[in-house]
Amino acid sequence: MEYKMDTGLVIFDLDGTLLNTIGDLAVACNAVLAMRGLPQHTYDEYCHFVGNGIMRLVERALPEELRTPYTVAAVRADFVKYYTEHIDVYTKPYEGIPELVAEIARRGIRIAVASNKFQAGTEKLIRLFFPGVEFAAVFGQREGVPLKPDPAVVGEILALTGVAKERVLYVGDSGVDMQTAAAAGVRSVGVTWGFRERTELEEAGARHIVDNPAKILELL
Repeated sequence: MEYKMDTGLVIFDLDGTLLNTIGDLAVACNAVLAMRGLPQHTYDEYCHFVGNGIMRLVERALPEELRTPYTVAAVRADFVKYYTEHIDVYTKPYEGIPELVAEIARRGIRIAVASNKFQAGTEKLIRLFFPGVEFAAVFGQREGVPLKPDPAVVGEILALTGVAKERVLYVGDSGVDMQTAAAAGVRSVGVTWGFRERTELEEAGARHIVDNPAKILELL
């Protein structure tokens, strides 16, 4: 069967889109808070703490009076060490995601990842859960590159792949992702199985919203 190749590249967010990572993120952050005798948080709270990089996650998890540059940096360092060592205890792909990614690749459409997770963690998770998939780019948070919703990371991926904006679909679970896609001038699809509510996706201007991974194939 032949497919009409309107889409040449699909860019995925990672946490809350490809992988359900909230369990390991919550356990790691609670562990470093417990080391300091600080209050811990629920999984639901962490769903709203994540999405803007590890620094913001740590800031949101700390009591307000402790959100100093020194404390945030120290807790972030402890978090990255703990999380990297326990990154796949609870994490797993969302149902239907492995099949979706395999089918996109089978159709000859390029695949990339643009995440606000630190680079080493992003790469490790992609290697662990998608070992047979060839990604055009796997980009996480890197020094000198602004975090989403700044569109810089999407710009990097477009420059690397040479795919025109009109042939790009950006997939994410948060308002940050929808804002990133809009700022980059690419089509967006918000997914409802991740960490944020449908209303956030709507308010952020999602071009499309889907409730299961297979529906993304209809947008290619």
